[in-house]
Amino acid sequence: MTRLAAIHGEVIAAHGRHYLVEVSPAELRWCVTRGRRSDYACGDQVLLTPEGAADGVIESALPRTSLFSRSVEHRTKLLAANPTQLAITVASEPSFSDELITRAAINAHHQGMRTLIVLNKCDLPETDAARERLHPLLRAGYPLISLSALADVSALRPFLAGERTVLMGQSGMGKSTLVNALVPDANTLTAAISTFLDSGRHTTTASRLYRLDAQSSLIDTPGLKEFGLAHLPLNRIARGFPELADWHGTCRFANCGHRSEPDCGYRQALDTGAIHPRRFELMLRVLEAEGSRRSHGH
Repeated sequence: MTRLAAIHGEVIAAHGRHYLVEVSPAELRWCVTRGRRSDYACGDQVLLTPEGAADGVIESALPRTSLFSRSVEHRTKLLAANPTQLAITVASEPSFSDELITRAAINAHHQGMRTLIVLNKCDLPETDAARERLHPLLRAGYPLISLSALADVSALRPFLAGERTVLMGQSGMGKSTLVNALVPDANTLTAAISTFLDSGRHTTTASRLYRLDAQSSLIDTPGLKEFGLAHLPLNRIARGFPELADWHGTCRFANCGHRSEPDCGYRQALDTGAIHPRRFELMLRVLEAEGSRRSHGH
């Protein structure tokens, strides 16, 4: 039997070793991979061999311009391929983790992506307190967009124009409400995925790509509780703090721990106000946590 010629498509949803690939706006195919390979991500440009009316097998992926991923236990979990920026959703209520934001922004910086922060539920009385918690991040240069996804998301749209944006956040931040406001037919794709998998329980555990227009797209990722950075070299973590750009390589010792060593460049940045004390604290916490995981083989 002659195999059909491979055709081009884009992965718009990834669930384990099953991928929903858009060949054209009118043609979607559920694809698997050959063998046990499953290292494709939502947003990957792929070549696939059609099988039947609506299935296929992914043969290979085109080179990526960027890859947004996080470490989970002993492996790297791919979240999005070829993104240009990261939008982190937080809310006035419930409370959010500034360490998780920092970790994700470090990863985005490593991939050459811009990071912006979306403060949702800004109609709540806790908004001022949330902005105060975000102040160290804003001082570091991250843009803040305040909105209420239930009322109006127009403030965010200009930041999404012409970009492929990874949307992430912890559970309870209103990310799904935001997606539904930005993409009116988002529920249609979710329903199609649920039907294919014969279960709704998987639809919130994988990334999905939505097109906003011909030049702009949004990759929605699962709600996160943690963001491991074991896939990044340890010496790249501090470089994910943009406010420290002028201080890299200024420590006297190459293995400086940035606590009590003499002539520590990063501590000089702290003393001169170049970096906010909370950001410095988070840098040390992330460095020590990731260093401990490596030393213990995690």
